[in-house]
Amino acid sequence: MDVLDLLNSRPLVNGEEQDALGRQWALEHGGDGSGAELELLRQARDLLRDVVRGDSSPVVLRPLLDGVRQVPELSADGLGWEVEAPPHARLAVDAVLDWAAIERDLPGRLRACANDECQLFLLDRSRANRARWCSMAACGNREKARRHYQRNH
Repeated sequence: MDVLDLLNSRPLVNGEEQDALGRQWALEHGGDGSGAELELLRQARDLLRDVVRGDSSPVVLRPLLDGVRQVPELSADGLGWEVEAPPHARLAVDAVLDWAAIERDLPGRLRACANDECQLFLLDRSRANRARWCSMAACGNREKARRHYQRNH
């Protein structure tokens, strides 16, 4: 599960908020699409959004990890860890774990788009860590055009 997919499941389309998080979305991401799963995914999305934006402490994610544990697994390849979670919570737990891995490996690179009229997030993989927009073609160009217009009018 990619935390960016979850965070970006509530885009603005023609100025109206859309919620792409439904049964089909859950099925496409390996879930079962149950009501309990979707409810928990929406809660995870909202909490993760606030954490990534810096509006909440990561501590708010703790309830999403209730009943979750890691179990060691030995195989011919060595030691691995299997995450055990209630079935309806699996996608939400995976999103939190993905967020934690990004924060550990790429701190500060998961962030909200700099366009105030956009609700999407981006994962900055650039060397300079200066990406600002979810999409240069959409938000970046709009912002540059807006600044150009303001300078010339």
